[in-house]
Amino acid sequence: MTRDIAVVAFAQTGHRRTSEELSEVEMLMPVLHEVLGETGLKTADIGFTCSGSSDYLAGRAFSFTLALDGVGAWPPISESHVEMDGAWALYEAWTKLLTGDADTALVYAYGKSSPGSVRDVLSRQLDPYYVAPLWPDSVALAALQAQALIDAGDTDEPALAAVGTRSRAAAADNPHAQLRGPVPRGDYLVRPLRSGDCPPIGDGAAAVILAAGERARDLCARPAWIRGLDHRIEAHALGVRDLTDSPSTRLAAQRAGAFERPVDTAELHAPFASQEVVLRKALRLDDGVRVNPSGGALAANPVMATGLVRIGEAAARIHRGESDRALAHATSGPCLQQNLVAVLEGDPR
Repeated sequence: MTRDIAVVAFAQTGHRRTSEELSEVEMLMPVLHEVLGETGLKTADIGFTCSGSSDYLAGRAFSFTLALDGVGAWPPISESHVEMDGAWALYEAWTKLLTGDADTALVYAYGKSSPGSVRDVLSRQLDPYYVAPLWPDSVALAALQAQALIDAGDTDEPALAAVGTRSRAAAADNPHAQLRGPVPRGDYLVRPLRSGDCPPIGDGAAAVILAAGERARDLCARPAWIRGLDHRIEAHALGVRDLTDSPSTRLAAQRAGAFERPVDTAELHAPFASQEVVLRKALRLDDGVRVNPSGGALAANPVMATGLVRIGEAAARIHRGESDRALAHATSGPCLQQNLVAVLEGDPR
């Protein structure tokens, strides 16, 4: 890396079960105003804009072009979009700033899961020839992974329940979380996963601003410097993978420098309690690391924005002086198929 780049601002919606009275643009605009307001920047001051969303989730082609109404695309701006979680939009913006083509970047992501069956929508990520025609939904696939972990002796049902309880207890102090405090473990959705082991369905959006070098220090009292960022992918075919492990997460963390020194905080994109078990092992996180102090995806899961929220939450803790070195993780696809790891640090105090 030839430039120091930092997250200097983060904003998100209050994540809700439904926002049917709002369009994506109406849901997104307050977040964009808030994140720009934190830095005092205007749209014209942003060198590059990148977004993450899903046309499948919105139910129409090129849906992201409508969201540009909330950004303001006139006069013309330098803009890009990824059909992925916003964490991958942040990766593109980070590489753009590394080249020196821009000094600041606005990254945003949004998703409305409430209008349809998100469990079925996410099945469109599967292999179109051998798996998708069987119509396994996202919860059924996560249950296969959870059962593999139980069979391997890596966890059990009470341990999975404890993950959900801890996450939602941590979310009690997060005003943006959808589920906060005690949540019943509930009935089985697909054995061995109960409703309490699974993420809530909801709508939400998030945005961050990146800045390079001294520009970052001008915009933020304590920038969250991105010391490393990498993403890797597992084989598409579920049958050739060990669902109890995540080599792609481990490799991404290694390339991002996560193992060079301990982290004090980890924001993990683990929509299912069983996936936190896999990620803790892959990332070598011991009990000394505070995992998902925001509540994580078990407290709020705005699909296509949840990974960006993990990076934003980790950065915000550095901004507030509550963390010095944090790890943020994002995932996409079934059973942790694609994984991104970012390592963030604050200036020495």
